[in-house]
Amino acid sequence: MLSMPDLRFGTFSSVTPAARLWPGLLCAALLSPPAMAEVQPFPPGFRSQAIETDGATIHVRVGSNGPAVVMLHGFGDTGDMWAPLAAALVREHSTVVPDLRGMGLSSHPEGGYDKKTQAGDIARVLDRLKIEKVDLVTHDIGNMVGYAFAAQYRDRVIRWVAMDAPLPGIGPWDEIIRSPVLWHFNFRGPDVERLVKGRERIYLDRFWNELSANPKSIDEATRQHYARLYARPGAMHSAFNQFAAFQQDAIDNKAFVARGKLTMPVLAIGAEKSFGSAMADDLRFVATDVTGLVIPSSGHWLMEEKPGATVAAIRAFLDKK
Repeated sequence: MLSMPDLRFGTFSSVTPAARLWPGLLCAALLSPPAMAEVQPFPPGFRSQAIETDGATIHVRVGSNGPAVVMLHGFGDTGDMWAPLAAALVREHSTVVPDLRGMGLSSHPEGGYDKKTQAGDIARVLDRLKIEKVDLVTHDIGNMVGYAFAAQYRDRVIRWVAMDAPLPGIGPWDEIIRSPVLWHFNFRGPDVERLVKGRERIYLDRFWNELSANPKSIDEATRQHYARLYARPGAMHSAFNQFAAFQQDAIDNKAFVARGKLTMPVLAIGAEKSFGSAMADDLRFVATDVTGLVIPSSGHWLMEEKPGATVAAIRAFLDKK
């Protein structure tokens, strides 16, 4: 049984199941205003292109030089979150960084937000780029798309790094979704969109403040950057649809597991003040070769809070022969 974090003490516990998810989330307070910093750009030589898939146009950044790595973001971010990792890998890897369907600079179709369909988006992107096999690096909702991709295209994934989010329908999912911290999973609909419209920054601040170990680690430039992207027409509607698809995702994931666990090496990275070692426990329900790692002093936003330690952990795993 997956042992989830205890919100009351910031440690793992076998008691009070409904209260256990992502320690430190409820105690993170609004601290002093964060310092300004520049959002890191992608390295020179990266190109951006729009690739048509089945029902969507995917915005993708590509840096070509060696074995391919695909990086998938989650909610509150876009593919821009991966710039520090791309800079570390670009000399030795072909680096492919899409914005998921309905997010960032990708198109906003009305449907297709189940992760099985979005995995098909990634397959079509790779087909267009003439890339067959990849290493996979994912975070948050990107984990869900990543698992759907690895489960459907098992021969195309060499290794998988998954960071700090559970998979719908897997392990203690039914317990996880009852946590009051995760009210946003069911926060959607026309009136909700009216409430959030023009207040996207306020809504996103809730995630950056409450899901981080220290809200000041999410700097003002980062907040402004993503708030602008999520304020684009259709962006929040599409983001809410990502969560609305979780019920179908749970059905699909159970069907994937029934076909057998993944056999490629998996690195499960949890943040100390978030999912922690429970990340590896969760992935062992779907994969046979899982290595767990916890990044100290970080909340959910690993690439923003602890980019150095996170990049080093990912590089060490991908560099293994």
